Amino acid sequence: MTLDQILPSDRILFDVEGGSKKRVLEFFSGFISQNIPSLDSQEVFSRLISRERLGSTGVGNGVAIPHARNSHCRQPLAGFMRLQQAVDFDAIDGEPVDLLFVLLVPEAAEDTHLSLLAQIAEVMNAAETRHALRNAHDEHELHDILMQAIRQLSTRV
Repeated sequence: MTLDQILPSDRILFDVEGGSKKRVLEFFSGFISQNIPSLDSQEVFSRLISRERLGSTGVGNGVAIPHARNSHCRQPLAGFMRLQQAVDFDAIDGEPVDLLFVLLVPEAAEDTHLSLLAQIAEVMNAAETRHALRNAHDEHELHDILMQAIRQLSTRV
């Protein structure tokens, strides 16, 4: 399974108001439960926050990859948010986060979960991709940039 299969354009969010890590995760939880009715926003939020308590998913360079398992998630799904203002995410480099790639996977999807996380990390590790995402003008441009980066990744593998 690859990222382009689980990240439709309607899950790309442009210039989301941040405020705090908690607010950003609450916002995404509400958004995804509206997008996928089988998911409960409180459960999604609880799972994402529980994962953050184990250690921040802020991976550096203004990027976070919040992720969690969810028993009501039938297949892996992803969302992407660019924040209006960066927020403190307790990232490993201490820098605030403005680019978030969120991943939810079924409870038993161990190998898939790790593979998708590795793909996200590789895509978001590219400085030119981060720069392009930060300079995008709308959600369509964000989606195009991400799809291009994902396709480039798949041609290298």
